Parts: sequence; C-alpha cells; structure tokens
Amino acid sequence: MKVKLTLLLLMTATWLRAQESSGSQEFTLQQCIDYALANNVNAQNAKLDEEIAKARVKETVGIGLPQISGTVTAQQSPTQQRFFTQYTAGGQSFFIDDATAAQLGMEDGDVAALENIFALKGNGDANLNINQIIFNGSYIVGLQASKAYKDLSVKQANQTKEDVVLQVSKAFYNLLIMEERLDMIQSNLGRLDTLYRNTKAMQENGFAEQLDVDRIRVSLNNLKVSLQDLQSMYDISVKLLKFQMNYPYDQDLVLAGELEDVALTELEMPSNEVSYAERPDYQVMLANKELQELNIKNKYAEAIPSISAFATLGYNTQSPDFGGIFTTQASFEGNDRIGPDKWYGYSALGLRLNWNLFTGLQRSYQIQQEKLSLLKIENGLDAMEKSIDLEVAQAKANLSNAVSKLEVQQESMDLASNIFDITQIKYEEGVGSNLEVVEADNSYKEAQTNYYSALYDAIIAQLELKKAIGNLYNQQ
Repeated sequence: MKVKLTLLLLMTATWLRAQESSGSQEFTLQQCIDYALANNVNAQNAKLDEEIAKARVKETVGIGLPQISGTVTAQQSPTQQRFFTQYTAGGQSFFIDDATAAQLGMEDGDVAALENIFALKGNGDANLNINQIIFNGSYIVGLQASKAYKDLSVKQANQTKEDVVLQVSKAFYNLLIMEERLDMIQSNLGRLDTLYRNTKAMQENGFAEQLDVDRIRVSLNNLKVSLQDLQSMYDISVKLLKFQMNYPYDQDLVLAGELEDVALTELEMPSNEVSYAERPDYQVMLANKELQELNIKNKYAEAIPSISAFATLGYNTQSPDFGGIFTTQASFEGNDRIGPDKWYGYSALGLRLNWNLFTGLQRSYQIQQEKLSLLKIENGLDAMEKSIDLEVAQAKANLSNAVSKLEVQQESMDLASNIFDITQIKYEEGVGSNLEVVEADNSYKEAQTNYYSALYDAIIAQLELKKAIGNLYNQQ
C-alpha cells in the first residue's frame, strides 16, 4: 500500500505539472535566448553602454559647435586698490606738482600711493562670450576616436551577449536532460514496483523467498531516494535557467520540444573553419587597437597650430555706491549723461592662434609610450590568434570524443535495458534468480546515468566549439 501511495503521489505531481504546462507559455531554446538578451541584467547594461557611447559621440561633436557663455557681475569695493606714482621734481609728474610735493615733504624720486580717482566703488558688468573652433587637429582626431569608442561598446556588448547565450543554452539543455531523467526514473519506479508486487505475490504463494522480496524492496527504496534527489536538482536547474534569463521566479517556465529533437540532431562537427574576425573578444581587441592608433595620431595632431574665432559683447557701468548700479535716476555732469541708459556697451572680435612650439620633449616621449602600447596590443592579437587555434582544436577533439562516448553509452543503455527485460522474463518463468534481476536493474540505472551524463557533455562540447569558432552568437 505504501508503494501504491507513493506511485499515486508521483503520478498526481506529474499530472499537475502537465496541467500547469498546458496553461503556460512554452519556451524553445531560441525563445529563451531572445528573452534573456532582452531582460538579462548584463545584456541590459551592455545596451546602456551602447547608448552611453552614442551620447559621447554627440558630446564630442558638440565641442566643434559655437561655445557661448554669459557673465553678469555686480561688485562693491569698499576699499579700492591704490595706484602708485613717482614724484619728479620740476613739474614732470602728472599726478603730483611741486607745490603739492612741498606740502607733503616729498623729495625728487619719492613714490606716492594715491587713491584711485578713475574708478567708482560700485561697478557692474554684463557680457556674452562666443568661441568657435576653425581648425583643431586634436578635435578632428577626437571625432574619429569617439566613433571608434562607439564601435568598441557595440563589440563589448556582443561579447556580453555571447556569454548570455552560452549560459542560457547550458541551463536549457541541463533542464531538458533533468526532465528526461525524471521521466525515466518514474518509468523505472513503475516497472520496479510491478516486479516487487509480482515477487510479493509469488512469495505469498510459496514460489519465492522473502529474501527476493527484500532485495527488490531495497532497490525500490533506493530509487525513491534517487527520484527525490533528482527532483531537488530539477528545481534548482529551473531556478538557474530563470536566473540566466532574468525570468520571474514566481512564474512557470515550460520548455518546448523533446531532448532528442533539440539536441541530438545538432551534435555534429561544424563545417566552417575558424574566423578570428567572427569572435567577439577578437573584435574587442581590434577596436582597442584602432583606439590606440588614434591616440598616436592625436599626439601628432597636438603639434599642429589650432585656430579659433572669438567675440565678446557686453555692457558695464560704475556708481559711487552699490545701489546706484541698479537705479535709473538721471543726472548730468559736464557733457556726459548718466541716467536711465547709463550702461555702456563694448565689444571685441578676433582670431586666436595657439601653437605649442616646444614642450620640453614631452610630446616625443608620449608618442613613444603610445607606440609601445600599440606593440603590446599587436602582440596580444598574435597571442589571441594562437590561443583561438588551440581552443578550436581542443573543442573539436572534445566534441569528437564526447560523441563517441555518447554512442557507446547509448549502446550500453540499450543493452542494459534488454538484459533487464530478459532477466525479468526468466525470473518470472522460474528459470532465473532474483539476484540477477536486481543486478540487471542496477546496471540499467547506472547505464542511464552514464548516458545522460555523456549526452550533457556532448551538448556542452558542441556549444564550446561554436563559441571557439565564433558562430555561437550572431548579432544579426
């Protein structure tokens, strides 16, 4: 009765899972990948990095547009700076005559600190400054570098997406294998339970010993424990796939297709050879090389003169006190009118040439450093090409070995299944022993475990080879 109750519970759980699946959206591998590329945190951040790079390109372009700034100041100087003059005897001094000097006791050549009589204590100024680059070699190189930086962000995003595709694919296939193993263990549990009940009936009728019943009961209990362990691993595998996809944990995730339809038909050696340019990590290094070449070009461009135009437009005024800057009371002194329009305009237009003629040989050594850095990147590219060749060779060997091992394990599982069936028939007909049945069952379960382990290894080897060749993720 306990065995029957256990089987009933397992069948009920399977039926409930099937009912949930019927009302849930089924995900193929490609749909899981598409969902992950749209929702995975790393993939989302990679997209944000692309948008940041686009904005940086526009920021660099904006440097070449007119730069306009405005300034308004209102200032009160309670204590003004004095100006200094030297007294020259004989009436040659403009600010101090001989009579004044005599009153002050000054001698020829003395220096006097006089109050500033040419500026009032309150003053205001409002101006507008405009600058426009006409020619700047570094700016031109900067535009090229900003576009190269944008390309680099795209290639880095593709590298991130490739990692997402690989992780989602591994989690997807692992979950499919878990489902297949669960179905097979449940099938084995039903078969072993039938054998147990038949043996129990034979024992009750005197055609089998209690030892035979106990042996099968031990195998049945062990299989139940294995089922529970596998169910826990299955739940973890579901959460792992949801994590890789950034899929809500509280929503059902149902996989579409059978393992044989999805995986076995794909276990073949790719026909195309390795292309370095198809690898996202290689593309990232090429982009870094381009940026380094632009760094060198920029150092040379810094030695070229730059030309810019500027214009300044403004108004200013002065007042004996701070509040007078903002008043409009009219007054007349001589021929000058100071009143409602007491702010007076001024302007300046011009061209500016900047040229660093000598920088103490700093630029030469900077160029030397940048060239050495470029050599390091080129050495890195050569090393990466050799590493890719080795990675592809190892991945091909791993896939070939995994497929061979899978074929052997599949044959062993089929043979173990036939052995168990024959052993069970012989036992039921009275020409075989119970011990043979238990050993055949254990061998069959071990063969199943080895087969699914080999299948997963072969699938992972296939994915790693695609990644090594560079066709795991196609940005189109």
